[in-house]
Amino acid sequence: MKGNYPFLIDVSRLVGRLMKGRLPTGVDRVALAYVSQYGERSRAFVRDGRFHVVLTEKLSQTLFHLLLTPPVDFKAHAWRLIAQGAAAGIRQRDLSGSVFLNIGHSGLEYHRYPDLLRKMKVRPVFLVHDLIPITHPEYCRPGEGERHRIRMKTVLELAQGVITNSQATLDELARFADAQGICLPPAQPAFLAPPVFPPPSAVRLVDRPYFVVLGTIEPRKNHLLLLQVWKRLVEQLGNRAPLLVLIGQRGWECENVVDLLERCEAVKGHIIEHASCSDSELANWLQYAQALLFPSFVEGFGLPLVEALACGTPVIASDLPVFHEIAGDLPDYCDPLDALGWLGLITDYSSSDSRKRTEQLQRISGYHPPTWQDHFCKVELLLQQLTH
Repeated sequence: MKGNYPFLIDVSRLVGRLMKGRLPTGVDRVALAYVSQYGERSRAFVRDGRFHVVLTEKLSQTLFHLLLTPPVDFKAHAWRLIAQGAAAGIRQRDLSGSVFLNIGHSGLEYHRYPDLLRKMKVRPVFLVHDLIPITHPEYCRPGEGERHRIRMKTVLELAQGVITNSQATLDELARFADAQGICLPPAQPAFLAPPVFPPPSAVRLVDRPYFVVLGTIEPRKNHLLLLQVWKRLVEQLGNRAPLLVLIGQRGWECENVVDLLERCEAVKGHIIEHASCSDSELANWLQYAQALLFPSFVEGFGLPLVEALACGTPVIASDLPVFHEIAGDLPDYCDPLDALGWLGLITDYSSSDSRKRTEQLQRISGYHPPTWQDHFCKVELLLQQLTH
């Protein structure tokens, strides 16, 4: 189901990160799904500081293709397209009435951004991923809380429609709107979808039992708890202790975790760290894992949980409302501060005859993950409210 309204997609974050050679995050993958879904009838909006450009339809299609299948020399291609777009000069009146999609919070903290959208007379629609910097600033970079307040106020004051990745995120946004005395725009929660993984290899990557943690190493992901648990496991089991496989880039303010990874002799030989891996490698790691471990203190959605269940892999997760929303009673849950609880569950799941793991495998046998088709059907319901 698709409307016939034109789109303008803000791809500034995607372009900027690829130009810097950075690996795509979960937010970037969501933005790419929108490019794939709506790119054929969209123009690209690119902003960098005070500079912005709207590409012609032809140039936009070329840029969208580059974003979806980036070449090694992406930066040179992108700059050439942006220069051509600036020379072409799209007239502001040509954009009036377009649905403007901002999928990654990009630029919303800058005061010129709202003025620019009002000048273009577009209909802004924003996807809100979380309000964690506001509700839990202790897990974020210094100053990020205030920046995110500005972003969310911009969303509330400017949006004609809001998409959230979960009802939990929408509830947080509603509470923020109420605290600010601002009416909540029309809003629609829509779950995010995992990638369609290729079939895993028939060969395990390691022989020992292992657990997987998937996500950037940062304070709110609670890697520190797991490393302490692994120290205890090694003390108790020695070489019979399972492996811990960390898949994700090292982020910010994670010095304690890095110190343990690099200098703790007790866990060396029992932890494997990968900054990234291909979809086929990730599918393989998940397929043969005893479980995915997800001990976060707070999440807006939790895509790794969905990815693991989609692979038929058990999950041990923090007892968070959003995890219950997206996975119900399928995983085993534990308080993110309960180190002994995590130790007990991991020890149980390590066993080849684990009753808890067998019971969860039975629960998840009929699991159907969210799909992008489901997501965009809900988005279209929201868009139809704005265009009729």
